[in-house]
Amino acid sequence: MVNITIYDVAREANVSMATVSRVVNGNPNVKPSTRKKVLEVIDRLGYRPNAVARGLASKKTTTVGVIIPDISSTFYAELARGIEDIATMYKYNIILSNSDQNRDKELHLLNTMLGKQVDGIVFMGGNITAEHVEEFEKSPVPIVLAASVEESQKISSVNIDYEKATYDVVTSFIEKGHKEIAIVIGPLYEPINAAKLSGYKLALEHAGIDFKEEKVVEGDYTYDSGMESFEKLLEDKQKATAIFVGSDEMALGVVHAAQDKGFSIPKDLEIVTSDNTKLALMVRPQLTTVIQPLYDIGAVAMRLLTKYMNKEKVEDHIVVLPHRIEARSSTN
Repeated sequence: MVNITIYDVAREANVSMATVSRVVNGNPNVKPSTRKKVLEVIDRLGYRPNAVARGLASKKTTTVGVIIPDISSTFYAELARGIEDIATMYKYNIILSNSDQNRDKELHLLNTMLGKQVDGIVFMGGNITAEHVEEFEKSPVPIVLAASVEESQKISSVNIDYEKATYDVVTSFIEKGHKEIAIVIGPLYEPINAAKLSGYKLALEHAGIDFKEEKVVEGDYTYDSGMESFEKLLEDKQKATAIFVGSDEMALGVVHAAQDKGFSIPKDLEIVTSDNTKLALMVRPQLTTVIQPLYDIGAVAMRLLTKYMNKEKVEDHIVVLPHRIEARSSTN
């Protein structure tokens, strides 16, 4: 395929390259008849302005990199939707890439994005290590984390208060008289899950209920690990009567495994999940959930990034959005 350049367009339209550049960049200082002629040639030749080349001249490519752990996850799809909509509103293009929650791949993608001259990056990942923070701080362009907890709080981020959300759920179970309360969460080395476990322990402590190790099960966010987690909870002599699950996909696994064993939800077992993706509504009974405003987290993260990219004033670099619990049929 022949690569059509700005030079080819200028020659064909019989104008200077500067005029073509002005037309492409929407500069009003071009005669309407000339603009029409240049646009016709651009259309006929199929010229695509090179964003990186334009970026070298303007130092801006109006492109943002988005690094996401799992593109097929409903959770991250909701976040990406919020990022995309705000990016479009501010006329930024997006390069989306999938990191598989793999540290080496995350750091490699970060450098690939920077090589593509992006103007900023929205990063999502479960385990933000000191090495990540070091790389983020070296970045020549701003980086904002979305739904990702970074404990030192050096890097700008948008989240809900995961500890408080879990505390609220467990407290609501306790207020209904539950004493055997279990929690099924993702890997505990991830700060988000450590925060959830902390909220769980705090709620039990405030109610004077002993913390029991066997009531905490680690999964890996998948449906299968939800099913396995429920099997594991059945080994406990004191059966749980209420379970808080740290992701919707795992919650579906817990619900189905419980139903397979003859448990009636919510009569025998109350379940609350934590993401409020579409999955929570697709299962029967529909799941009571923490309303985590995923779309808003993505949208606010992207808006924060545009502020940094445009050198606007930023009041708070750590943004905590409100959460609430929505009762549905999986609780009494």
